Amino acid sequence: MTSVFIINGFLDSGKTDFINYTITQPYFQDRRATLLIVCEEGEKEYDPKVLERTRTIMEVIDEEDDFNARNLMELEKKHRPGRIVIEFNGMWLLKDHKLPWNWKIEQQITMINGATFESYFTNMKSLLAEQIRGSELIIMNRCDALEDKIASYKRNIKALNQQADIIFENKNGEMNVTLEEDLPYDLTNDPIVLSDKGYGIWYLDALDNMDRYKGRIIEYTGMVLHPQQFPKGYFVPGRMAMTCCAEDIAFLGYACKYDKEEELKNRQYIKVRAKVNIEYFEDYGKEGPVLEAISIEPCGKPKEEVISFT
Repeated sequence: MTSVFIINGFLDSGKTDFINYTITQPYFQDRRATLLIVCEEGEKEYDPKVLERTRTIMEVIDEEDDFNARNLMELEKKHRPGRIVIEFNGMWLLKDHKLPWNWKIEQQITMINGATFESYFTNMKSLLAEQIRGSELIIMNRCDALEDKIASYKRNIKALNQQADIIFENKNGEMNVTLEEDLPYDLTNDPIVLSDKGYGIWYLDALDNMDRYKGRIIEYTGMVLHPQQFPKGYFVPGRMAMTCCAEDIAFLGYACKYDKEEELKNRQYIKVRAKVNIEYFEDYGKEGPVLEAISIEPCGKPKEEVISFT
């Protein structure tokens, strides 16, 4: 299989700068050639000397119809690269294009210009969402003077892709993003009481900052879900959440240990008070927040059954 690295992003998002930097790094060096497929040409250009020194061969496909498996296979036959890097066009949907059968996507990275993120998120959310959802790493650059917005931006991105690593950069490099002061609940309270909006933000923040909540008691209104693959004595008290638009709703929640879970009905609303433990859970495939119920009480539906992150 041929390894493929896809770099997403709209024009002026920093894709070319990122690729220029990456191909010169020691960790990216390889005795075999790298095929660089550029699907849109912005203001920045690739230095021919750098391409030659790094054994990188550049090909341009700027017509969407030409980005197809047959043409891509021909490029691979022509250059016989050890790996392929694709600077993908931000206005195309990757899911609409088939790659050759022997191409394996090793990593997908989305570049975002922080100065224009709000505009794209408002006006081109579906395109941006597709880029974010498929990426393991998301880099938002040009975040100078955006300190007061970064917490919100991070929550918007995490709502679309909970597993992705997110890096924020300014002119000095990577920024240390701390969301604690922006949380809509008081971490000094015991228990920490979560409103509808607070639940969504807590759910996302707990993924990145598990130590903040380890051993803490939380209280919120949740809906019961019994996943078939869960072991006896566990269920999920979560909420339906709009992660992108009205057509994109998901159930978000963490596993909860409760010795009377079989008495709870699916989609029943309950008032949950639970201790947050950080431990390995089989369904996660890794360590994560696992709740330990202190009290469970039936309750009525919340005013807003579907929460949002904005």
